Amino acid sequence: MLSTRGVQCLRTLSAVPPVWCIKTPTGTKSLVYQKSPAKLARTLKTSSAVFGQHGQTKEAPLPPGATQEKDKILPVAEEFRDPLKPNASPQEVFDWRIQYHDLSFDDHQQLVTEYFEALYHKMEFYRPPMPSMFSLLWPGPTSSRWDSRGRAKIPRGVYLWGTVGGGKTMLMDMFYDTLAGLDSSIKCKRIHYHDFMRDVHRRMHEAKKLAPPRDISRWDTYQPFDPVPPVGDTILEECYILCLDEFQVTDIADAMILKQLFAYLFDKGIILIATSNRPPLDLYKNGLQRSNFVPFLDMLQEKSHVVSLDPGVDYRRKNMGGADQLYFNKADPEQDAESNLNAIFKFMAANETDDVKGMTIRIIGRDVHFNKACGGVLDCEFDELCARPLWTNDYLKLTQVFHSVFIRNIPVLSQQNRSEARRFICLIDTLYDHKLRVIASGDAPYWELFQSQQISEQQRLDESRMLIDDLGLKASEKGSLEAGVFSGEEELFAFDRTVSRLTEMQTKDYWKKWKSYVENR
Repeated sequence: MLSTRGVQCLRTLSAVPPVWCIKTPTGTKSLVYQKSPAKLARTLKTSSAVFGQHGQTKEAPLPPGATQEKDKILPVAEEFRDPLKPNASPQEVFDWRIQYHDLSFDDHQQLVTEYFEALYHKMEFYRPPMPSMFSLLWPGPTSSRWDSRGRAKIPRGVYLWGTVGGGKTMLMDMFYDTLAGLDSSIKCKRIHYHDFMRDVHRRMHEAKKLAPPRDISRWDTYQPFDPVPPVGDTILEECYILCLDEFQVTDIADAMILKQLFAYLFDKGIILIATSNRPPLDLYKNGLQRSNFVPFLDMLQEKSHVVSLDPGVDYRRKNMGGADQLYFNKADPEQDAESNLNAIFKFMAANETDDVKGMTIRIIGRDVHFNKACGGVLDCEFDELCARPLWTNDYLKLTQVFHSVFIRNIPVLSQQNRSEARRFICLIDTLYDHKLRVIASGDAPYWELFQSQQISEQQRLDESRMLIDDLGLKASEKGSLEAGVFSGEEELFAFDRTVSRLTEMQTKDYWKKWKSYVENR
């Protein structure tokens, strides 16, 4: 058991400082640690453990389905690998990673790779339709008129869905990374769905500010302005291959925007690659006014190959063996959660060039205060992050300021604290996507934090009273409270992904990704 009293201060005096070197034999950046030629280190003493890279080397408890470290096949070291050619296709990259044990062969992943391989070769010759000569000479006030030639040749994208931990994001990223080697002129963009929608709302706001003035002489006539075409045009200027990770529609405003926006983007030749835990027909399931969203689902299936990836294995859990313990269960006295978190924070803070103090961050015109931080390390209670009205924009700002986040005292989550559960899911998604390190403690093992405790219809009505009133719903109407925004179904579904990501965030491979991400951002 590790405690602050059992830790003596560690100081390393290096004649030559450690160096993190970037090697790119495969076209992807990886960091390799080179030891200094000479160094002096004072002995570190603990009660029963020795500090690792973050002050803790006690092996993490394994969730159901995890593999013991002794049963894992270790990847081949970089120096013993043949280099991967810069213009390797998705199939070649997949085979190369299997050959050197980065991946194990999986029939389901092989099938998905074949879809990406076919699309990869089509991208060599595909370019989206260009604006017609007419639109260049007489552009419309709110939209661009495009040449319709070549629309029939627009390749279909890939909508990849399946259970958590199956490798969806990994395979999409593998396809995305190979496009630069195919042709440097290909315009492609890879972004998390939440970040994409946040950016779309920002563009919508900017487009409305630039809308043409109303014709005062026609004051009694409705003069609509459609921001979708100018927003769509700005997206098309940046990319014509759009890769969206974690496609999940839960917001009524997003649902209505997606239908109009992608009708425009698909018409102009954009190719969508998306990953999701749901098949297309289950998107925005039980959502408010879902009938207005259904045409988008038909369009999505028409413009994309819908591919299921369900290998029956959560590879994040399977690869957890040997991970250091970074989540502590407060209900288990042997884990001594508070003392261990204090010790790890003390170790990390010693490597920062700042004092331990409160910090206030300016986020879109408002101040958000945190009680304890040190340089790039944030140490806070669950309530500071998830009991306050924070959301994606706020969590994204944290990823720009901090590289490590401590989350203390996570409660058991259920429909009774559904708002906090939603924020926690969003928080972990954001921190994971930006490769931040997370150290946490909670009232139960992290794979048991979310429990499906049913609440009465009256409790659901009381908790959602303000939203129900704003939407003009009547509680007496049949099914009015069964929408996903009220039922808690979406949170229960999404928490499987959160558990899977918390599992990976404790592994050594994830911490290596963190170092690479920090080096290159």
